[in-house]
Amino acid sequence: MINQYSLLDLAKNLNGEVFGNKNLTIDNIGSISRSNSRSIVFLTKKNLQENAIKFNYGALLLDKTSPIEYYEHSNAILVDDSKVAFAKMCSLFKTPLTALSKPKTRDIDKVTHGSNFSISDDVVFGDNLQVGSNVVIESGVKIGNNCVLGNNVVIGFNTTIGDSTVIDSGTIIGSEGFGNFESKSKKWIHIEHIGSVIIGNNVMIGANCCIDRGTIDETVISDGVIIDNLVHIAHNVFIGKDTAIAAKVGIAGSCKIGERNKIGGLVGIIDHIVTANDVTISATSTVNKNLSKAGIYTGIMPITEHSLWKRIALWITKLDKITKFLNIRKI
Repeated sequence: MINQYSLLDLAKNLNGEVFGNKNLTIDNIGSISRSNSRSIVFLTKKNLQENAIKFNYGALLLDKTSPIEYYEHSNAILVDDSKVAFAKMCSLFKTPLTALSKPKTRDIDKVTHGSNFSISDDVVFGDNLQVGSNVVIESGVKIGNNCVLGNNVVIGFNTTIGDSTVIDSGTIIGSEGFGNFESKSKKWIHIEHIGSVIIGNNVMIGANCCIDRGTIDETVISDGVIIDNLVHIAHNVFIGKDTAIAAKVGIAGSCKIGERNKIGGLVGIIDHIVTANDVTISATSTVNKNLSKAGIYTGIMPITEHSLWKRIALWITKLDKITKFLNIRKI
């Protein structure tokens, strides 16, 4: 069931005021990359001026203090605090989970499964699906042919999985993202994530990984990606084709990882990072800036090209001798 509201009713729920057509029907929350004439879009002050007129939408969610020229030719809901209103709006549009059940009798022959296999009635799956014990597949999921889900795997609502993909035991796909902001009263307010996860063909995901669904749009794992155990991929991340990710990597929200990247173990990548194709990141590195060209990168703070890091590391090993030579007292 699609949640829909008139702009006036939505404004009442958000304690806001309507500018424009109060009877306009809104049935989804849009984003800069995807919206339509029935979408309401929240834009921060940072991207409001640049993007407000660039895409199709039904209405904007804005602070009352926003300049009128940003919305004078469109519809809007004006609120005291747009971040608080956005969090509440996500809750209003979040799709409730349907009841889980055993697979329908006419479909059971398609699935090789262990005990306590739970699946929503509206799940669509292809041929030769193999499922372990204690697996949960929530509403709206689509799974291709020749896929394998290990024991204790959870596939969250609206996730799409391509053909010949293997997901090892204990992994959770489509979990709630860590989207929070601090209110004016210094309290944490959580934003319900109503996006999804899209996993391509021939993907391998190890044990006990966690891939969060997008806030509004999708988290994407492209074709041919291989992921080791204990990896966390946050909301709205895009992983390019044929990328390899070693164990205990953490990739923060809204990163865009290029094709054929190789990410070593224990790498940490901060939010909104973009990497080029054919990038290799050495184990334990911290990535705090975009990596705009192919190559090997190594470092803790800051990350840099591998060849430069080797020279820096060489000097670090000689610091003690240098200080003695200069007769500088050790600290």
